[in-house]
Amino acid sequence: MKKIALALSIGAASLLSVGTLAVPTAAQAQPVTIQVAPPPPRSERVPPPRRGYVWAPGHYEWRGGRHMWVRGYWVRARPGYAYRAPEWRQDGDRWQYNRGGWDRDGDGVPNRRDRRPDDPNRN
Repeated sequence: MKKIALALSIGAASLLSVGTLAVPTAAQAQPVTIQVAPPPPRSERVPPPRRGYVWAPGHYEWRGGRHMWVRGYWVRARPGYAYRAPEWRQDGDRWQYNRGGWDRDGDGVPNRRDRRPDDPNRN
């Protein structure tokens, strides 16, 4: 009986500890750098403007070792911020994917990666 109780408590502790595993979140994700150029952007119909929303255009993301098209979608507007669409930038023979996001000070650096996000003296 003691062995069963011990096994059950160890099993329960194991299951509970699974929830404490560190899983990277989107904010912690590293930029993607690859040597394969993205295909040309697809043509998509941009819907009429919606009050209180910003259109995030379609773009390619790198998933499973290949480029995958993500259709455009509406994002709720954030007053005082500018939305920066995801983009691919070439750096020599490599391509880096910047996933975009919200920018408060207009410097083109999303606030989640900006060391001084509200610096009014920065160009």
